[in-house]
Formats: sequence, C-alpha cells, structure tokens
Amino acid sequence: MDMLRGGQIAQAGLTDWRKLAQGLHARFLVDDFAAGARFVTAVGEAGDALGHHPSVGLGPGYVDLKLVTDDAIYREDDGTEHVVQWPTQQDVDLAREVSRVAAEHGLTADPTSVSVLELGLDTRRSATIAPVWAALLTGDPAAQGRGTPGDEVRDATGRVPNLWFGDPDENDGRPQRFHVEVYVPAEVAEQRLAAVVAAGGTVVDDSEAPSLVVVADPDGNRGVLCVAEPPSSS
Repeated sequence: MDMLRGGQIAQAGLTDWRKLAQGLHARFLVDDFAAGARFVTAVGEAGDALGHHPSVGLGPGYVDLKLVTDDAIYREDDGTEHVVQWPTQQDVDLAREVSRVAAEHGLTADPTSVSVLELGLDTRRSATIAPVWAALLTGDPAAQGRGTPGDEVRDATGRVPNLWFGDPDENDGRPQRFHVEVYVPAEVAEQRLAAVVAAGGTVVDDSEAPSLVVVADPDGNRGVLCVAEPPSSS
C-alpha cells in the first residue's frame, strides 16, 4: 500500500491526530484505568474489523495511540520502490474509526500533548557503525534499516527511540555528535521553543523553522525541535 504524503494526511481531516516522525499519534483522556481498558478493548475490535491495529500505551488518565504501516511503499522519482514505515490509507481509515469509538465512550482528545523523541548521530560511516547500535539498543540485527531505505535503527517493539544517522558538519568543531530530536504538534512548537529559551536555552539555527529549530543548553549541548505536518483545518 502506498505511503501518504503530508498533504494527503492533512486533507484527511484527522483533528484528533497529529503526524509526528513516521506515524500518526493521538492521546485520549480517560477517567481511570478501567475506562482506558474498555476503550482499548473497543479500539482492538475496530482494528480487528479493518485488519490493522495501533500501538497502544495506557497511563494514568490517558490512552496514547500510534498508527503506522510497516510495509508502506515509497517511490522515488525514477520509479524505484522502497518498503518503509509510514502512514497509509489504512491508518487514516483506522484513525477515523478510533475517533468514532472515542466519541462513543465520551472521551476527549488531547492532540497537542503528543510528542516523539528520536536520537541522531552524525557520522559518515552509518553502514559500519549501525550494527553496533542495533545490537546495543535492540539486540536485533534486523533493527538496522527496518522500515527505512537507510541504516536507521528502529526497534520493532517501540521500546527505545529510533536512531538515525546524519552527515557531520566538517566546519563545526563541536565534539558533540549525538543529539536528540523532539517532534511536537505544529500548534505548540512556538510555546515549546519559548519555554526552552526561558529555561536558559538559546536558538542556534532557525533557518529551517518551523520544521527544524536547533537549540542549545548553557553548556552548548544541542537538540532539535521538530514539527512534522500542520494540523488539519477540516
């Protein structure tokens, strides 16, 4: 099944969901654990009917869900196909169904609270070092390149953040090669950045804002605030 582009996801009108990193994410607020468990059961039944299921996290007062297709098809301009982890139409269909189930249960969505953490490592030898990180992070060699055309390390169970590899800046003398990337919904990015600055952080590079803003703590350690797709206006 073909992956959906950003515009297609935005046009789907998934007001309860946000596209962050590789997946669609939602949080629904629940009164207690039992209410959350009932909702998860109903979501499972909806997934059974469509032959597709989300990843689920149940915590105090909330249920978090992630939707992604593990074998989506990405086509390059020359027609080359890659199997990637990315939302497809089946994720959109299930997202709509989950929102319907949530409404039946009287639950409120809290889409601005979702976020995704990923790790980045600057290197020109990703093929050489990725096996080490796949073994350390997941214990599974197949985690290297899972759901991506590159060497990115992704744990199939979602226990640890994804690790991706970027090209180092040869003109940057900083010793730091690891950094974190935090994906947030577009409507809270400005507030999150303001909180970072108020806490003592600085903006290092906002040339790709609002998609990417590089920030640093007072010691110079850098992180990246990321925004994927804007929320649908539908």
